[in-house]
Amino acid sequence: QVQLVESGGGLVQAGGSLRLSCAASGRTFSSYVTGWFRQAPGKEREFVAAISRSGSSAYYIESVKGRFTISRDNAKNTVYLQMNSLIPEDTAIYYCATSPTLRTISRVRPDEFDYWGQGTQVTVSS
Repeated sequence: QVQLVESGGGLVQAGGSLRLSCAASGRTFSSYVTGWFRQAPGKEREFVAAISRSGSSAYYIESVKGRFTISRDNAKNTVYLQMNSLIPEDTAIYYCATSPTLRTISRVRPDEFDYWGQGTQVTVSS
């Protein structure tokens, strides 16, 4: 079992920055592909970014490329999402998720992840 706890969300003005953290329990977390998803009110959960087990590769959706950076510190069992140049359209609940079996980081679906955090709210005001 893996437990994930997100933190770092909040209210920020457009153009601002936030860094989300996803802290995991479990000694094998470093061998899991991990991703960030978001869900805005009335919309489906959307994939945002994913990072490989080693942290050497990352994949982003087009709308956040150049603004968001996913990273991981396996020694701390933590994955981060640095979000810069935030826009109101980024407003959503952000979730981290991880999978012990997934090997790809591109075009992944929510149902391919086994463990989820409770989510953290990000609100960007205009």
